Amino acid sequence: MRILVDTNILFSALIFPDSRPAKALLYVADNHEMVLCDQNIMEFRNILRRKAPQFLSDADVLLAQMSYELIPAIDHAEKLIRDAKDQPILNSAMVYDVDIILTGDKDFLSLEMEHPKCMTVAQFFHYEGIEE
Repeated sequence: MRILVDTNILFSALIFPDSRPAKALLYVADNHEMVLCDQNIMEFRNILRRKAPQFLSDADVLLAQMSYELIPAIDHAEKLIRDAKDQPILNSAMVYDVDIILTGDKDFLSLEMEHPKCMTVAQFFHYEGIEE
């Protein structure tokens, strides 16, 4: 499966290496095709600069060591999600045939889409049949 990992999962996984988001990130990296959107990476670095600048070099190492497909954010006039900054990420997930968006963002989670499905870490673990 192709799984797009959202910014909040990347941030939590980096800051809290023993967290469920970190476990989910490792599981996706080992068992699925990870997809990251360039806009997510930009947001990830911007949030780190503001909230945890001491982790910026760790973020660079993480991104350099992970295997993932990098896709571009795609602007489109049709609005499918409440938060306008999330629309290009959703557009990219649809165009690049992502199966799941792994996120904690309520705007994504409120979408009732079949493809891509938007899931929390807990929903993803349940979907995959993973015991926590």
